[in-house]
Amino acid sequence: MPPILDMSHQPSPNFGERRDGQRPELIVIHYTAMDCAQAAIDWLCNPEAEVSAHYVIAPDGQVTQLVAEDMRAWHAGVGSWLGRDDVNSRSIGIELSNKGDHPFAAKQMAALETLLEGIMQRWDIGPDGVIGHSDMSPGRKIDPGPKFDWLRLARQGLAVWPDQKAENADWASCAAQFGYDLENPNCFDAFRARFRPWANGPRDAEDSRIAARLVQLSRSD
Repeated sequence: MPPILDMSHQPSPNFGERRDGQRPELIVIHYTAMDCAQAAIDWLCNPEAEVSAHYVIAPDGQVTQLVAEDMRAWHAGVGSWLGRDDVNSRSIGIELSNKGDHPFAAKQMAALETLLEGIMQRWDIGPDGVIGHSDMSPGRKIDPGPKFDWLRLARQGLAVWPDQKAENADWASCAAQFGYDLENPNCFDAFRARFRPWANGPRDAEDSRIAARLVQLSRSD
């Protein structure tokens, strides 16, 4: 039997209909950058804030739903993925209570994994559809940041992570095919922050190999 989420509801007024009949095909992971989960929930439910998310997950694993999944929450802002903007209309947003300067709690990650599995099944979203806020809005956003364990999610089929099965290729071409907006001057920094946060210096062959493998993984879904 799959784990049961500790779920509560606190409806936010900050949502609307998804535009042009779009449906969720992405899941965007954020961190709140606030002192606690309740402070983030209160802000995301404040009509003056004009922001929201579908879910907030506290460090103890408590999940609070703010917006129904079939509705358009106001979490992503300006950005694009796979050459398309209005990410809000085609995504579900999950906020993790964390300031980005420390690892995410074990109970929080476990709750995220259970929540992701359900969302991906309900909306037929593949692992390559799980992205960070920084992926779709490089330079403007840095969350969920270098402390977030993408590899842990990938090992459970809940995100993608490159292994060693690809040859070198053109980084720009592959990064664009995976989803990054090459017109954004910060897209390489966002790529590095997610897949090689320990690396320094100019783009190299390993960056190109990683990008090529990401394209292969996306096409295999």
